[in-house]
Amino acid sequence: MPSWKVVVTARAMDEVGQSALERLRDAGCEIVDPQQVGPMSGDALLRVLDGADAVLAGVDHFTAEAIGSPEAGQLKLISRWGVGFDAIDVSAATDAGIVVAYTPGLLNETVADFAFALLLALARHVHLGHGDMTNGTWRAVWGVEVFGKTLGLVGCGRIGQAMARRASGFNLRVLAYDVAPDPAAEKLGVTFVGLDELLAESDFVSIHAALTPGSRGLIGEPQLHAMKPTALLINTARGALIDEDALAKALHDHEIAGAALDAFVAEPLPADSPLRSAPNVLLTPHFASYARETGERVSHTAVQAIVDLKNGRKPQLVLNPEVFASPVLRAVLAPPVPGSE
Repeated sequence: MPSWKVVVTARAMDEVGQSALERLRDAGCEIVDPQQVGPMSGDALLRVLDGADAVLAGVDHFTAEAIGSPEAGQLKLISRWGVGFDAIDVSAATDAGIVVAYTPGLLNETVADFAFALLLALARHVHLGHGDMTNGTWRAVWGVEVFGKTLGLVGCGRIGQAMARRASGFNLRVLAYDVAPDPAAEKLGVTFVGLDELLAESDFVSIHAALTPGSRGLIGEPQLHAMKPTALLINTARGALIDEDALAKALHDHEIAGAALDAFVAEPLPADSPLRSAPNVLLTPHFASYARETGERVSHTAVQAIVDLKNGRKPQLVLNPEVFASPVLRAVLAPPVPGSE
């Protein structure tokens, strides 16, 4: 098979993907690393796409314009390191004959671990204690108990259900809001309710919803106002699910008691973001999925999609499988082995 040029923009590969990258080299791929921090978009993305056969992508912005550009004219595959694909125009990719692969299911436990860690740290002011100690201050800060309270899950798919399993150890009552409730969650003790009821009754609200046009700004001023003044908000999903200005105001006005955020509308978070100066806010740089064991599994899975397609095989985890029947499919598939389908 001819060599493929593979652009790697997923920065996670730097530390947990080296053995996976060796697999790409062994498969006859030329690896191009633009060494740019943060999601790529616009002209910067177009420059690295020029002549690329595949991209091992972070949360870069693959708009219809980028996908349809001359620079992306040779692109056959976008292999996403992770599960979120809101930054990719999958429909435009399909129309252009480009396969879009991702790694669903591999981040569930890791992200749930981190979200629950944020909940515990925020409830007991671990972040404030650490800040005080590193600044030479010794003081006690009163937190709140977690055991026996109510956890509200906004989105109760794979990660939300992983959170529910962790909640059982803390005897938490678990409510959930989801546009497509999964009956399997009820076996974990989850009760599905409307969003308004969830916000009104929950002591902790943890967001695990996908970002869609309908969910953008899902938690805004009315929703924050509906929460208990003692409630804590946790977001490890997508920043745009929350109206950040409204949240900063709600924190300053003490409409809610605190927030722990790992995802933001603009990443890296701008220096002048009002969230940086909000009271009782715990901020982390979108690394809920950054557990080494998980990172290595995700890296190999994302690489496997590239190796498969390069060798004429259909990758297993594809967002747009209909593209394989498209007359404009850019990749060349090997003829099926008789009896294999």
